[in-house]
Amino acid sequence: MRIDAHQHYWKIERGDYDWMRAPAVRPIRRDFLPQDLAPELDKHGIERTVVVQAAATLAETDFLLGLAREHPSVAGVVGWLDVEAPDFGATLARYARDPLFLGIRPMLQDLPDDEFLLRPRVLDNLRELAHVGRTLDLLVLPRHLPIVVRALELIPDLRAVVDHCAKPDLRSASLDDWRDGIARVASFSNVACKLSGLVTEAPPGAGAVVFAPAVEHVRSVFGPERLLFGSDWPVCTLSASYDRVVEILGEILGASLDGAFERKLFGENAERFYGIARAN
Repeated sequence: MRIDAHQHYWKIERGDYDWMRAPAVRPIRRDFLPQDLAPELDKHGIERTVVVQAAATLAETDFLLGLAREHPSVAGVVGWLDVEAPDFGATLARYARDPLFLGIRPMLQDLPDDEFLLRPRVLDNLRELAHVGRTLDLLVLPRHLPIVVRALELIPDLRAVVDHCAKPDLRSASLDDWRDGIARVASFSNVACKLSGLVTEAPPGAGAVVFAPAVEHVRSVFGPERLLFGSDWPVCTLSASYDRVVEILGEILGASLDGAFERKLFGENAERFYGIARAN
């Protein structure tokens, strides 16, 4: 089963996509729904996807779960819950009864407090997330990686995945701090990394040579067992087509993307990490 482990759907009239107010994202400020992605999935033999929240509301989680129930191509949902809410446990228990609910993603990169993950109530709630067997997607920037390490040390049984390789600065190619930080995160065996979202971190029209240092580094520190392919569609279309996202990975990984590694990157790792076989 080939899986795209990171993509989004949204319906603009829902009105809770605060980040879309930025002029830079105007080209994608329209509806994107399963029928729009279907041709790309067919072209690349992608059978299922993991749809990830794009708004910090429970309404977003409910919207995506509704789509997942209607469209078999959606393997599951990484939603949003308020990880600082005093009733987090009860809310999580309600959502965890739905096998299509795979985990949560707080939008950490947008929060004013870089150390949000280390707040006592957040840590307690993430322990509950680990206890019920759901996952945490980490939408973070390089500066957050030391905080992520401290949180993982405090919650050793939390299964987490770093979205977009923690967004290395591919425009300046200043990667030393990022390299060190992502390697420390990779030292936790219960943490994976998504090869996703890199095209929007690079100059427009960047070739594979720009992405290669970041891709090769995460392949080195996470290994083939803990890397997941994600298109980050439709956000990726701000910089590159779905075709080009897949093509860039192929150009970088080359001969190393043999049958076994390709199966892991494009499906098996996501299936195992998110428990997709269990959930469907």
